[in-house]
Amino acid sequence: MAARLLRAAVLGPPGSGKGTVSQRVAHSFGLQHLSSGRFLRDSLRAGSEVGHMARQYLEKGLLVPDHVITRLMMSELELRSDQHWLLDGFPRTIGQAEALDRVCDLDLVISLNIPFETLKDRLSRRWVHLPSGRVYNLDFNPPLVPGVDDVTGEPLVQQEDDRPDAVAARLRRYKDAAKPVIELYRRRGVLHQFSGTETNKIWPYVHNLFSSKLAPLQSKDTN
Repeated sequence: MAARLLRAAVLGPPGSGKGTVSQRVAHSFGLQHLSSGRFLRDSLRAGSEVGHMARQYLEKGLLVPDHVITRLMMSELELRSDQHWLLDGFPRTIGQAEALDRVCDLDLVISLNIPFETLKDRLSRRWVHLPSGRVYNLDFNPPLVPGVDDVTGEPLVQQEDDRPDAVAARLRRYKDAAKPVIELYRRRGVLHQFSGTETNKIWPYVHNLFSSKLAPLQSKDTN
């Protein structure tokens, strides 16, 4: 009998810390961290067909539509059909969730609930190295040299969506799109919500949850 694999996802609005939580889960438990943002950046750099499709929307200041993101993520999931994995940034909409359903069922979904004021403060203080996607926060994760990426020495930028006047609209868009996704996984009994203002205080609860979910699978693998 084939080993049971864990399929999980971390959901949360921009600035919620889902990337940080996903990285910690991947490091602690050996899951593949599948970030839709990173895959999109890679496809843009590589000039792939999906990257070309995405660029047409991005250059017009539009969101990349579901069918493009879904195609990108499905191809990545096919490559990892024999691995434990954790989705970060996908599914964002009910259309993406329905597309994922055609491939697999999620065993575990983490939803991060962060107060609006905390998100607004984090995003307005966030600077990004666009080629790599590395994110800095001027309050708790500043670059070693102001305005410069630690690894490459290249300049950091503040994205338009992270500017204070754009943050509220961005968070509303996320909430509207994510609400049916969260309800879907709540009804299925796989949703676990964590609230707070500090990732370090949320993390122990997330760690315990993954420990409890993975222990039975690892036990079966050794039998």
